[in-house]
Amino acid sequence: MAATSEYLATVKALSDRIVEAQKPIRILDAVKWDSDIKRQFFAANCKALPAVTPDYYDNTKLGFDPHAKRKEFHNIERDINRLLGQLSPVTGMMRRACREYQMVVRMLEARGTDEFGDLSQELYGSASDVFHAGDPTVAELGTNMETTLVSLLKHSSMQEAPKTIDAEAAVAELNRRMGQVFPSDGIRVMISDGITADAAAGTDYIKIRKGAALNQNDIDVLEAHEGWVHLGTTLNGMAQPYCTFLGKGQPSSTVTQEGLAVLTEIITLRSTPTRLYKLINRVRAVTLAENGADFLQVFNYLREKELSADDSYQIASRVFRGSTPTGKPFTKDIAYMKGFVQTFNFMRLAVAQGKLDKLPLLFVGKIQLEDMPTIVQLMQEGIVVPPKFVPPHFADLKGLAAWLSFSRFIAGLNFQQLESDYASLLS
Repeated sequence: MAATSEYLATVKALSDRIVEAQKPIRILDAVKWDSDIKRQFFAANCKALPAVTPDYYDNTKLGFDPHAKRKEFHNIERDINRLLGQLSPVTGMMRRACREYQMVVRMLEARGTDEFGDLSQELYGSASDVFHAGDPTVAELGTNMETTLVSLLKHSSMQEAPKTIDAEAAVAELNRRMGQVFPSDGIRVMISDGITADAAAGTDYIKIRKGAALNQNDIDVLEAHEGWVHLGTTLNGMAQPYCTFLGKGQPSSTVTQEGLAVLTEIITLRSTPTRLYKLINRVRAVTLAENGADFLQVFNYLREKELSADDSYQIASRVFRGSTPTGKPFTKDIAYMKGFVQTFNFMRLAVAQGKLDKLPLLFVGKIQLEDMPTIVQLMQEGIVVPPKFVPPHFADLKGLAAWLSFSRFIAGLNFQQLESDYASLLS
């Protein structure tokens, strides 16, 4: 049954209130370590813990009053229940958004304490999480893939091209590509000295870190990961006529969004073993920190894996940002590989059951896999509309469907027996 115009107007008004309330919340800006911390660490020959104490975060203001912000989301949630009813499908998604943002505020208030790490696990998950009952943990995925990738990277053919493209040239190329993909959306690619990663996507922009050096493959990955997925789902969510909150990602959607982005890199043949090794090392770093390792122990572990000092610092600092060098980790970085496995399994099951129409819905906005039944129902009621933009490999599903069709059969083969049977062929 289609929703009434009055009901739709109410959904829109409440959704817009969520969007407005979350605007000043900038999680990564609130938890990042500034460049002076890195300079001091390297000046001490990478042998002393970074100078980050709980007091360090007092100098990074949140930009909002935490108590007032939690109250604001509480009031929005109360009005959602009162005006839409507690059993409405859209109520569940909007109420979850309000509760997660309240938890985010609590987490940011707790920067530099163990509670920060505890709340991070509640929002993003833990390396000890399992995919399904009886399956390996996220940490075990990291260990298993590490062995394979280390073997691959020893082969000369796996070495990547030198990173000879500077940030300015990368910006120019990505601006050209984004203009072709999103011709009427005003997408901007710009240089920023305020990010720690090489690149990050926002509402209508992609930032490239000042001083970053890239190669052509890096640009291809950024186009798919930051452009097609992160910007694509943001723009699709913002284009929703009523559920505008779908343009803003809560932590619970991070796992699906990052997993979808990594999966897109892989199925378009843009990812590389080097890229996957970096993502796996993030999982390993979170695992070590959750098991009690401090910053130096994580940094030295990564150095022993032959990562550069700069890459080792970047990964270790991502894990301890918001915390202290001896505290509990910020667990967001498990989202990439955890989400990849979950999204891949969803997609191959959809293909096996002939439900291909569900796959483009992953791009309807910032959603998590568990939202899919609700999204389908809301589309039937006219509350959610199909995604405006869908990446090429999802717009034409023939190639993807063919690739996934064999996955269930192949996954069921006994790999140990395969190793035995094929051993003589690879000797």
